[in-house]
Amino acid sequence: MENEIISDANEFIRGVDMSFLPQMEENGVLYRDGNNNLDALQICKNNGVNTIRLRIWHSPTNNHSSLHEVKLLSSRIKALGLKVWLTVHYSDTWADPGKQDIPAVWKSLNFENLTDSVYHYTTEIMQEIKPDYIQIGNEINLGFLHPYGDGYNHKEQFISLLAKGIQAVRDHNSNTQIMLHYAGINKASSFFTDLTALDYDIIALSYYPIWHGKDLDQLATTLTNLNSQFGKKVLIAETAYPFTLEWNDWTNNIIGSNDQLIPEYLANPQGQKDFLLAIRKACKDNQTLGFCYWGAEWIAFDGPESKNGSSWENQALFDFNNTALPAFRAFNDEE
Repeated sequence: MENEIISDANEFIRGVDMSFLPQMEENGVLYRDGNNNLDALQICKNNGVNTIRLRIWHSPTNNHSSLHEVKLLSSRIKALGLKVWLTVHYSDTWADPGKQDIPAVWKSLNFENLTDSVYHYTTEIMQEIKPDYIQIGNEINLGFLHPYGDGYNHKEQFISLLAKGIQAVRDHNSNTQIMLHYAGINKASSFFTDLTALDYDIIALSYYPIWHGKDLDQLATTLTNLNSQFGKKVLIAETAYPFTLEWNDWTNNIIGSNDQLIPEYLANPQGQKDFLLAIRKACKDNQTLGFCYWGAEWIAFDGPESKNGSSWENQALFDFNNTALPAFRAFNDEE
């Protein structure tokens, strides 16, 4: 099972990002579904999730999200018959539109050697994990591997680096589906227009109302237009919504006020579920490949007095008692 790529390229993805799971488990977190303590991955599967998304950092300071850790977690995912979706940050830490830091061990390389390193590193990931889906970069609106791959100042180099990562995937498994990931919906069309020469399979978007607008109709229109314009499969790679505006540790939560919400969807368990059902409907109605919920497992894990716990605790798919929330039903086709 571990060596198989089990994805049907046309299956509707019902995914969750579980990148924090090893850290949660290391801290003794137990997850529940109803009254039962269960493996969080098993809870996901039992509720209709078919794909688990994981981030990879090159040389993280604490080993979390390292290739070694992600390989072990991927084996557990595959053993449950779930698909593995990797988001390779090409950084030692978080990569997003505001931060695309090059790994420390690559900082002294010239551009030619950097492209070789991207190829060999991506090859190692493919050989070690054999994912069903892989992102070359994470939220690469402004490029990645800065300063070399700055998408504004060095666009040709940015495209060349992407091409090297893509080539490594194609050279080592033709069944792995390749994604390019853009945060938001505004200007997505122009971003992907610049990348039309690249050989990738899936347009991946992040959509969070707090950052990307509260108009789900605009989201649906964007999904349809991107599919039509580029002839690519489209999906929502990241989304989330709060089930409360309360908190369970002293880490500042990213969402904490009503003005950050879509008015039709309250910050309660039903509102979170209804939001995710609306996301699923937008994806299905517009013939996308699916959706993925980010931070599903990132609950308060370091005690109620922690100031370095989870800023996402009220957007997880588990409540403050670590119990699966009703929003999980959005992953079940019978809902």
